[in-house]
Amino acid sequence: MTQLLHDEIAGRRPVRLGPFSGVLRWRPILALLGGLVVLLAVFVLNVGLGEYQISPVEVLSTLFGGGDRAQQIIILELRLPRSLTGLLVGAALGLSGAIMQALARNPLASPDMLGITWGAGTAATAVIVLGGTGGSIVGAMANVGLPLVALAGGLLTGGAVYALSYRRGVDSYRLVLVGVGVSALAGNATYWLLTVGDVNDAGRALVWLTGSLNARGWEHVVPVAIALVVLVPLTLVGTHVLGALQFDDDTVRGLGVRMDLARGTLLLASVVLASIATAAAGPIQFVALATPQIALRVARTSRPPLLTSVVLGAALVVGSDVISRIAFSPLELPVGIVTAVLGAPYLIYLLVRRYREVRA
Repeated sequence: MTQLLHDEIAGRRPVRLGPFSGVLRWRPILALLGGLVVLLAVFVLNVGLGEYQISPVEVLSTLFGGGDRAQQIIILELRLPRSLTGLLVGAALGLSGAIMQALARNPLASPDMLGITWGAGTAATAVIVLGGTGGSIVGAMANVGLPLVALAGGLLTGGAVYALSYRRGVDSYRLVLVGVGVSALAGNATYWLLTVGDVNDAGRALVWLTGSLNARGWEHVVPVAIALVVLVPLTLVGTHVLGALQFDDDTVRGLGVRMDLARGTLLLASVVLASIATAAAGPIQFVALATPQIALRVARTSRPPLLTSVVLGAALVVGSDVISRIAFSPLELPVGIVTAVLGAPYLIYLLVRRYREVRA
């Protein structure tokens, strides 16, 4: 009775379904539902923005089969792919960051901090600048092979970071330090590619490298959607493994978890998600870094909640796209500039906080 009362006060309710039992926590559920409401609001608002303004009610009506012919063409063929790309890219980055921070037990661990995003971006930039795309960044991004190239670049970078930081296990501080170094190398390689390529291609690639959702079509939606459909269920199945990996390595082995296999599989899923997202919209910074920590604080869980990170990551990217389109209208900023402005102060906060923890 005492334990039951304690669970009720803490917002937890034991549940049993046949042979299965668990604890229902209300706050993470409410955080997830609240994130979905915010995501729906910014998504509908973003779809309605443009030279021809469409109200949220008309957007919803058109999405559910209503609206006139002009609204259907504008929304379904021109605007919806852009917003869906932002939603899916944000979801992939949020999930990727949540997995990586849970594995490393470090809030600074994210695909952009560890160089994975830059590695994928370097590979994609090489294709854009040196691949003979005829001077069109849109044509290059529509190329079905680009997601595979970005994936290969991300996997290569992720493998290098893991190998260089592995010393009878992976220390989170060493992982971040190695990742920052690899990120710097990949970034310099990217800028070198811009100097040797055609000036027109280089100029367009620079816009892409800041993270942009401009001119995104259904060909950008499909690869990220496929990656999420495959990897979200797999990572949710591995949630219990993430819980075990919060302990030290000896404890994890004592629990019977095949630590290296579990960590490698989840890390691979994180790298794939970040690489595919980078191929679709460029290196959108700080989303994978900040979103899991926001979800962690909102849901008050012991580690970044995966589904809430997915939803908040999508809401952050789509919401940043809304800001980028209305802040200096009619000029549209790349969405990566907005996420960088929002995320850079948060990175400074995390660095100061970690320094104080180490000093303490």
